[in-house]
Amino acid sequence: MTAMARVTFYFDLGSPYAYLAAERLERVLPDESVEWQPVSLGALFKLANRSSWSLSGPERRRAGMAEVQRRAAAYGLPAIRWPDPWPGNYLMAMRAATYAAQAERGREFVRSAFRSAFQHGNDLSVPSHVLQAAADAGLDPRQTEAATQDAEIKLALRKATDAAHARGVFGVPTVAIVTGTETETGTGTEAGIGTDTETELFWGDDRLQEAAASLARHSPGNGRKLANRVDPATEGRL
Repeated sequence: MTAMARVTFYFDLGSPYAYLAAERLERVLPDESVEWQPVSLGALFKLANRSSWSLSGPERRRAGMAEVQRRAAAYGLPAIRWPDPWPGNYLMAMRAATYAAQAERGREFVRSAFRSAFQHGNDLSVPSHVLQAAADAGLDPRQTEAATQDAEIKLALRKATDAAHARGVFGVPTVAIVTGTETETGTGTEAGIGTDTETELFWGDDRLQEAAASLARHSPGNGRKLANRVDPATEGRL
């Protein structure tokens, strides 16, 4: 239970837009305020009866990939190198991200894995690529591999995904800002969030500045800090 603004960044390592957001998140939002929460995008799609744009036909796929590449250039990020194949099965990678968060190396692993995928073109469906990202983040690869088969890690990812869906999250990247007092209740189809709260959801890598403005309104002490954090997307480059 909490009575202050709580900020959560929901992501899946298979999402290039989540990669774009992760690379810029700490420029825009104060580092200490954001929880980086792995969720299964595939499971969210099933819960929301949706599908990925990357699987919606060749024309839409090409347009989406071109837009990702355009935004990466606008943000001053390295050119996108697409894994082949993409998308793939990222369940092991997301379990590894869940373990990394519990081991307090979450952000390090997420950055390493995202860059492996979208800067170097490595397929995160391949276990060795996931474990190399873990090693680069300071995690033991053997412990990470074992954790991805651990029942508690599997359950933690499922619960996080269910709770995100209960909050209204239907895609990634999403930044959620919750104010008031909240209580997470239940699991699976019974998962829910207490009602004595106000939740704002910002879906898309291009809405980070909106999220920062909302957080500034709810956290006056952070207003000046947030105001000085500029997203390249607002500097005329996108």
